[in-house]
Amino acid sequence: MARYEAHSRDIVELAAEAGMPDALFELGLMYCSGRGVDLDLVEAHKWFNLAAARGNDDARRYRSEIARELSRSEVGEAQRRARAWLGRA
Repeated sequence: MARYEAHSRDIVELAAEAGMPDALFELGLMYCSGRGVDLDLVEAHKWFNLAAARGNDDARRYRSEIARELSRSEVGEAQRRARAWLGRA
């Protein structure tokens, strides 16, 4: 799997908008670790969910791990954000 050594979140987001699963996964990693962005597990779940939907197996595992740390309403919010992103992408 290719890792994106982005200098900014914007570069990774551009790759994600192109539907690149590794870029979507990288955004999840950024949000779950707080690397370059505020730590936000709901946002991390959203990106891992999008990457998993495009076949990234690591994203499936991370999404499951994060879901155990979130409330049901937070998981629902992450899913809503993912659907909204799909609607604009």
